[in-house]
Amino acid sequence: MTVAIDPGADDDELEQPSDDAATVRRILWFAGVIVALLLIRSFVVEPVRVRSDSMEPTVPSGAILLIDKFSYLIGDPDRGDVVVAANPLTGESIVKRVVAVGGDSVGIEDGQLIVNGTSVVEDYIDNAEMDGFFTGPDVVPPGQVYLLGDNRDTSEDSRVFGPVDVDDVEGRVIGTIWPL
Repeated sequence: MTVAIDPGADDDELEQPSDDAATVRRILWFAGVIVALLLIRSFVVEPVRVRSDSMEPTVPSGAILLIDKFSYLIGDPDRGDVVVAANPLTGESIVKRVVAVGGDSVGIEDGQLIVNGTSVVEDYIDNAEMDGFFTGPDVVPPGQVYLLGDNRDTSEDSRVFGPVDVDDVEGRVIGTIWPL
């Protein structure tokens, strides 16, 4: 087979097919990167902004956190995990601490968290404003978790809306992006 080349053809015209192929490859590569990032954000990690002071001093209002969404696809939250969950009253994402899991008895006696009849040491909270506060004990149903904010005096948490379905827990906080 013989290919005829027009001697009057411009060099740019001869290279056009390879430039088009390179452009298509770049577009496909870029689209692949975007799809990969969207999949990672949907199923692995996602940044979230804290919009209240209910977790202070552990997490300040306005902080940007990174949450692990994958680990709860294969397991359930544990006591002590700081998580992002859907508020059952508003549907908004909230940041709270898991203090009890399905089957646990949980209550607060004179400001002190009691889980399964045992007082829980919580170095991360200031209980000064909680003296004289009592609630529970309540048993957390299977498949649910009991969430409390670390700033117990101002937090709207499971004391208000009750235990939360494990399926409504969006992810576990794994780090702070801002402020560092």
